[in-house]
Amino acid sequence: MSTLTVAQPLCLRHPAFRPLCVRAWVARLIVDRMLDRIAVRAVYPDGTVRGGGGPDAPVLRIVRPESMFERLAHNPKIGLGEAYMAGDWAAADGTDLGDLLTPFAERVAHLVPAALLRFRRLVDRRVPRWQRNTLTGARSNISAHYDLSNALFGAFLDPGMTYSSALFDHDGPLSDQDLEAAQTRKVERILDLAGVGPGSRVLEIGTGWGTLAIAAARRSAYVTGITLSTEQLQLAEKRVADAGLADRVDLRLQDYRAVTGSYDAVVSVEMIEAVGEEYWPDYFRTVDELLAPGGKVALQAILMEHDRMLATRHSYGWIQKYIFPGGLIPSRTAIDETVERHTTLAVDDDYRFGQDYAETLRRWRRRFVANWQSVRTEGFDESFRRAWEYYLAYCEAGFASGYLDVGQLRLTRDQLSGKENIESTMRSLPGASAR
Repeated sequence: MSTLTVAQPLCLRHPAFRPLCVRAWVARLIVDRMLDRIAVRAVYPDGTVRGGGGPDAPVLRIVRPESMFERLAHNPKIGLGEAYMAGDWAAADGTDLGDLLTPFAERVAHLVPAALLRFRRLVDRRVPRWQRNTLTGARSNISAHYDLSNALFGAFLDPGMTYSSALFDHDGPLSDQDLEAAQTRKVERILDLAGVGPGSRVLEIGTGWGTLAIAAARRSAYVTGITLSTEQLQLAEKRVADAGLADRVDLRLQDYRAVTGSYDAVVSVEMIEAVGEEYWPDYFRTVDELLAPGGKVALQAILMEHDRMLATRHSYGWIQKYIFPGGLIPSRTAIDETVERHTTLAVDDDYRFGQDYAETLRRWRRRFVANWQSVRTEGFDESFRRAWEYYLAYCEAGFASGYLDVGQLRLTRDQLSGKENIESTMRSLPGASAR
């Protein structure tokens, strides 16, 4: 482990710059000590090397230390990503960005010394109220990401335009398998989980570019698909029409809270992350109300451990600022608690495949980088390129390290008799007397 010390910055001698410079200097002291506990190597412009990794470890190249540490001092949760966007640091030649970030993700819960955690509230920023997922806020938040450009997503997704984790065949190496086939496997599995078949009335919340709706319609089901993205809706409608399935698929620009009707299956793939904790009760209550007797709900959800969700749920991070405004990843515990308190539903099946998401993101990032010139013609600049490269690698590291997971969950109604169900609901009402 290196015992190098950090020299006092020259700007400490100038009173006007002293407060910011002191924070940056302290940030470097803290980061250097963190680096020494991680299996990476960090190389400064003057040749100084920090980090706990050996000669074969991923190498982080610090390009502009003062700028990088000033950003980290200003906001630790956002500063690292902004520093990458600005070119203050990079993965060294021969080091993959995802491989570089994975050791950090593996130790993220233990990086900050316990003595410093008490000051977390002083540096954490609250999620802005304008990112709340009200009826108008949800539309704005979704548009900020999904209405960027269909061409952008087409440049890195598989030909089926599926923007969620694929499900690979676990009998062989993931890296050797076709991404589109793995996406098809994922879609078919969740339709099976929901019991979708001939004549099924299916509601898809967050229909994306129409892949799942088309697959369900090919099973002779009748599909209602909703989205808040105008770009997605336009392309999804075209794809449905081209598949000759317009008579079985009804696509709408609609919020889940405005849907009416009765459905045998409700399916939603990686949409709950955009709902927001405040609206989880509304979301699950709406699903419960729309589900026909004997129906099934199938969700694909990104998940994190409950204690990590509780620790970070109110703080404003880089992903929320630059990629997914209004987003929050739930825990399985949070889902269970919400459905128990607000619905007659319960999770009865939970299939996890987090490493498949790491591989999916790795494929997307490589395609994004390879096809950047076509993306650039859509009007996106170098800062955007670096932001999305970082976003894809950052998420990949989360799944590769096990910090994040993804699962397909099935929810069904409590199997109480009608009379027992009514009595149970009455007992849960405010003011109900205990028995």
